Amino acid sequence: MIKSIDHILVAVEDLDKAVEDYSLVFGFGPTWQGSHPSLGTKNALFPLENMYLELIAKKDEGPLGESIGEHLEKNGESVFGLALETENIEKAKKKLSANFKVDLEILDGKGLDNISKKERYWKNILIPMNISRGVFTLLIEHTGGTLPEPEDLDESNISRMDHVVINSNDPDGLVDLYKEKYGIRLALDQFVEQWGGRMLFFRTNQTTIEAIGIKKDGPPEDSLWGLAWTTNDIEATRKRLLQSDVEITDIKKGRKPKTLVATIKSHTSNVPTLLIEHL
Repeated sequence: MIKSIDHILVAVEDLDKAVEDYSLVFGFGPTWQGSHPSLGTKNALFPLENMYLELIAKKDEGPLGESIGEHLEKNGESVFGLALETENIEKAKKKLSANFKVDLEILDGKGLDNISKKERYWKNILIPMNISRGVFTLLIEHTGGTLPEPEDLDESNISRMDHVVINSNDPDGLVDLYKEKYGIRLALDQFVEQWGGRMLFFRTNQTTIEAIGIKKDGPPEDSLWGLAWTTNDIEATRKRLLQSDVEITDIKKGRKPKTLVATIKSHTSNVPTLLIEHL
């Protein structure tokens, strides 16, 4: 039912500033800068090999614009949402409506590029927040238009998303949602002694939803936290970032065997950000 992680949404106050920052981090600019006329938002899209990053800000009055405004007021600039791609949204609606015992609604979506005036179309299902456990979650099927690819890339550019991190106070409920209800493969479920909680890896399209689950009292709740980006040459990427005055730590061996990592400390709209090279 879930084909892939389609995109990650990061809510920002100043879209122009965020575009400038992420263009430095990624090594290329967005290939789409547009708006959602009916939703009250504007956005910029950075396509990668396995998904795309969407920077999104409030533009006018509208349902999504209001949600972005509320999120920014509560959390500041941060990861806002998760979009999961499906190849058949009608079948997904039928299955998820049965799983959640609600009648989910399919909505038509349209995006307009401000420069080229091209349009993209899709159908999506917004998962109610009480079901998604506080994480803004969309199921999406693209129905028209394409997202242009970046040009003139080199080994220092960000190439893929490695994983997105979710924090949870109810790991059992999180497994039920992502594995049983969404049908995403649970590749790792491991108790980590020093955290006093579980590390959970859900895998799709060679991308990972990494959850840190520490059971706590209170209503079940999950929150999107950090992002990890892949580069083919972490030395070249670090050098390019330092030359652009982006703060980044020294390179070290990653927790996963045969990886090198560094932490990007600026120009990420307050999103905790890891850089990874797989050897």
